[in-house]
Amino acid sequence: MHMADALLSHTVGGAMWGASALTAAHCARTLRRNPDPAKVPLMGVLGAFVFAAQMVNFSIPATGSSGHIGGGLLLAILLGPEAAFLVIASVLAVQALFFADGGLLALGSNIFNLGVFPAFIAYPLVYRPIVGDQLSPTRVVIGSITGSIVGLSLGAMAVVLQTTFSGISDLPFGTFVALMLPIHLAIAIVEGLITAVVVLYVARLQPEILTRAIRQQPLQGLAIRRVISSLAIAAVLTGVVLAWFASGHPDGLEWSISGVTGQEEFNGTPTGLKNEIAAVQEQTAFLPDYDFKPVAETPLAAPAHAGEAEAGWGAPSAGKSLAGLVGAGLTLLAAGSLGLVLRGRG
Repeated sequence: MHMADALLSHTVGGAMWGASALTAAHCARTLRRNPDPAKVPLMGVLGAFVFAAQMVNFSIPATGSSGHIGGGLLLAILLGPEAAFLVIASVLAVQALFFADGGLLALGSNIFNLGVFPAFIAYPLVYRPIVGDQLSPTRVVIGSITGSIVGLSLGAMAVVLQTTFSGISDLPFGTFVALMLPIHLAIAIVEGLITAVVVLYVARLQPEILTRAIRQQPLQGLAIRRVISSLAIAAVLTGVVLAWFASGHPDGLEWSISGVTGQEEFNGTPTGLKNEIAAVQEQTAFLPDYDFKPVAETPLAAPAHAGEAEAGWGAPSAGKSLAGLVGAGLTLLAAGSLGLVLRGRG
């Protein structure tokens, strides 16, 4: 559900940048008032894990579409809403800047849609009332699925509203929302199951992490080294190996756009500012679409289809593996640095 710049007007894109910036400032102030230095490594490694997990699109049967986890609810469950929002913002900023996944003008919208709704609505109003502090597997599964459905559905609806307010007439509200909500409902169910699996795994290693997150208590004094190392290993394996098995089908947003316009990518009407932003992103994105930049063909170069098989589902890809490793590392650095800045004097 990473929006491209073509889906937004300058006004809506700027407004959503402002909304996300204000939310980030609120989160930073809250974390500064309640410092928790022990949470810093968990923020970093969870950011790396979510980055890697978002590279793995899973197919939605009978639709020709695919989806990936948003990660906002998982982060909120393990870190609390404020730290979760800052970590998901770090993930999306790394994706947009270095991998051209989501536009730079649309970055504020993407952070808001994938951060605010799961962290500040789905987690406190849906997941926590269902699960409480009992951590029973049944409650965790029900809470994770229900919370994912609420968070992702609100995010999908926000995408439709933001394109409508941007005056994108090629994506009429009624038709667009009729495609966006059902496909993201299916994606949310899968995300809820994945979230529940990770939460129950962490609960098995160190249940006090989840209990303290619910009670908004610091992690100081907890033994969380096994959790950190396990998530780090999972992030590396997911980004370096499992990314090879990502579905090639368009994601829920692309699928919905295709259902309305007949094209997976919506280019819109280019403007001077959007062209300038795209030029900046082209310079910063050294592994666009999580792979090596294509080599420009020359008259002496052999066609790509001559003697060179295109990488398919499950085929090893050095570009994807490098993107997964570098992206996870950059996110670890970004989210961990934020945690260090906000940790206080502990």
